[in-house]
Amino acid sequence: MKQVSRQARLEGRVSGFVPTMGALHEGHMSLVHAAQAECRPVIASIFVNPMQFGPTEDLQKYPRTFDEDRKKLEGAGVDYLFAPDAAEIYPPGFRTWVNVEGLSGVLEGKSRPGHFRGVTTVVLKLLEIVQPSKAFFGRKDAQQARIIRQMAGDLHLDAEIAVRPIVREADGLAMSSRNAYLEPDERRAATVLFRTLDGARKSIDRGERDALRLTAAIRDALRAEPLADPEYVALVDAETLEPVTRLRGACLALLAVKIGATRLIDNLLIEERGGGFNTEL
Repeated sequence: MKQVSRQARLEGRVSGFVPTMGALHEGHMSLVHAAQAECRPVIASIFVNPMQFGPTEDLQKYPRTFDEDRKKLEGAGVDYLFAPDAAEIYPPGFRTWVNVEGLSGVLEGKSRPGHFRGVTTVVLKLLEIVQPSKAFFGRKDAQQARIIRQMAGDLHLDAEIAVRPIVREADGLAMSSRNAYLEPDERRAATVLFRTLDGARKSIDRGERDALRLTAAIRDALRAEPLADPEYVALVDAETLEPVTRLRGACLALLAVKIGATRLIDNLLIEERGGGFNTEL
């Protein structure tokens, strides 16, 4: 992989990189298509990173569909697939970690201690190995994308970090590899994440600016679904991830909700423009 990347740089080519943990869906493929529109070669990786899973999380049952994923990427015209094993990424004696202070200990980081240390460490390693001109991430993991952007800037990485919109099912559920865990009744209940965020979006369009009222309405809507167990609801500044009491600048409404045994996340982007607010689900 390093040899391929080195040759692309020598030839002055703009390479694009899509890092994944496999179990590919249309959300992943949208990142591939975005990379193809701007870059050649396009490189994808598949690596289920053990260091971002906590001791009680789903590392062992996380879906692994490598052969299907390889065929999807090949069929889409991806130029290279990088699929290392854990021993290559974390060799014996490995002891170096990357941590983005301030952004990593809240929200997902508070719920999943050590998660973002594992994420930022593996992303830095992948970026150093692949050496892309541009790396593509999805906004469904909004906190992760913000942390990776911070890391890339702080460490003066060459790769540009591109964050692309959420891709959703027809009923609004954000595409996720973990959706495969949902039983039929849970799958129907899972749309409550989208519906509550869409309700918040409509309230903002009608002029609501009070973040506390918005978050309270989201919590109430989630609790109305019997199969939903909200873990957190937050309305935060999109850059600092600090809670806000009133909408201003760019904000994120962030959710983590358990549907049965499956933990799902989603978010609404809120941006102040021209005296009003644009919202993006």
